[in-house]
Amino acid sequence: MTSEELVLDHEQIHEHGFEPYEGTPLDVRAVIAGMPQDVKDGFHFEEVPWRRFGHAYGSGDDVPELLVRLRSTDAEVARDALRHLFGSVVHQGTVGSVAPLTVPFLLRVAADPSAHHRTGTLNLAAAAARQQHWGYGTRDTFLQVARQDWIYDCGGYVVNWSIEASRNAISADVDLLLPLLHDPDPDVRTSACYTLSTALGDARRITEALRASLTTEQTPAVRASLVLAAAELAREHADTRAATWTHALWPDPAQHADVRVPAALAWLCLVNDLIPEELRTTLDALVTDDLARILDNVPWVTDVDEEKGLARTLDQMLNDAEPALPPY
Repeated sequence: MTSEELVLDHEQIHEHGFEPYEGTPLDVRAVIAGMPQDVKDGFHFEEVPWRRFGHAYGSGDDVPELLVRLRSTDAEVARDALRHLFGSVVHQGTVGSVAPLTVPFLLRVAADPSAHHRTGTLNLAAAAARQQHWGYGTRDTFLQVARQDWIYDCGGYVVNWSIEASRNAISADVDLLLPLLHDPDPDVRTSACYTLSTALGDARRITEALRASLTTEQTPAVRASLVLAAAELAREHADTRAATWTHALWPDPAQHADVRVPAALAWLCLVNDLIPEELRTTLDALVTDDLARILDNVPWVTDVDEEKGLARTLDQMLNDAEPALPPY
């Protein structure tokens, strides 16, 4: 395909869908799959076809400069770059087609202990690998990474491909992410859980690492994130064993409340069973204001509501309450 042909034909898409572009240089999944290791490790931005893909404000050719600034030793310069990246490549929760190309570099920044804003950088990578459903804490949506229906970004590109490409980029760099489960910063550990749970590959290895970390983790929000990440991976990969695992956790008085309550939420998302009275009683006993303050800072819960996420999630799961409106 010549450079003149590297433009989407929207009339053809309208008539035939995106399938004719599958596997071509305009398929961002193919670009991610073919990105050489040395390009990622060496931050060789000049080797990446940024201009071919876009974000909410147009061409992605401005992204390399933002990534350069994200690596700045000046914390404010890095913060400003991260803010601009969040506002463009995942604008209002819509994953732009250029977003997957940022993921390998975001992960390498986050893995660098000397980098600034590592938690936010990981969260941006996770946002590129998710279809946002802000306000939705139902049993069907709480642990849902992406839906099957086709959606499109501001430039008409199919978001499903962008999310899949980002998830594959995360899978390719699992070895960078797994050590972050033991990072000294608990916020980084939490965000590592949230990012790893989107991976399309290596699910068994990631799950084993998450469960192993749960046995030694001392920070409540991270423990909750480890449970939810393992459950989300199981849901995405149809691993039925996780329902048994979470069902063993939530009634267990030897477990911390920050493990039991997320395990109860996870179990509800993994099964279609009627809600047992024992679970309602357990949640009534365990959910306190102090626990809510902890869990409201866990990404899955924050996605439901930034201030009252646990309360709204419980209301939707237990009482079939209507989801809240998204923040835009």
